[in-house]
Amino acid sequence: MHIDLNSDLGESLGAWTMGDDAAMLSIVSSANVACGFHAGDAAGILKTLRAAAERGVAVGAHVAYPDLAGFGRRNMDVASADLQADVVYQIGALQGLAKVAGTRVRYVKPHGALYNTIAHDRRQAGDVIAAIRAIDPTLVLVALAGAPLVAWAREAGLTVVAEAFADRAYTPEGTLVSRREPGSVLHDPDAVAARMLRLAQEGVVEAIDGSTVRVQADSICVHGDSPGAVAMARQVRAVLEHAGVAVQAFAA
Repeated sequence: MHIDLNSDLGESLGAWTMGDDAAMLSIVSSANVACGFHAGDAAGILKTLRAAAERGVAVGAHVAYPDLAGFGRRNMDVASADLQADVVYQIGALQGLAKVAGTRVRYVKPHGALYNTIAHDRRQAGDVIAAIRAIDPTLVLVALAGAPLVAWAREAGLTVVAEAFADRAYTPEGTLVSRREPGSVLHDPDAVAARMLRLAQEGVVEAIDGSTVRVQADSICVHGDSPGAVAMARQVRAVLEHAGVAVQAFAA
């Protein structure tokens, strides 16, 4: 039994530091690296890519809406031509930096509002799928477990990995609780690790109302910008491995 553990990295920007990439790269098996649209600058992204290459961590393009001020978490109604070009641009930029760093981009994971929108919005989902197919159809798409996007992307010929979120609460319907709602982000490393072990072993998580919801996922995300993210990721990995669940990249 095995599962991937991923985190959003490369998000520091100039004098603004976000997360602890070096520490997270010693824990996770996959790194979703910012591409400059929601966070990250070229030098910082390259540094993160080099560190990922040194540790053998798989690299993915963390593409987003062009929203530095809102950290990519504001909804945007982007025209299809613009959205497709934006996604191609971001992937291409990261591919160039990755080559210099001695690694390569193996998958794409949309960020924030873009991630949430394309999970259910067929038009924008189609734009992201088309962009990936245009630049490199072998790239894996990481998508929210249970979302319509999973089937749409597979129908279009992409390989899709469904993911769950270690530090986010779930609704009884299997969707993420909005960050605007109380209790949407979880902070107890022990509780989060226990939840993710149950996910890996049984394919279920406890929803915010106490009910049990089925979530079939091959990757677990711990947000790199969350308070205590490193301790949480370390505990999740430790609990999984102690129970015999290997942590390994899906895009090895």
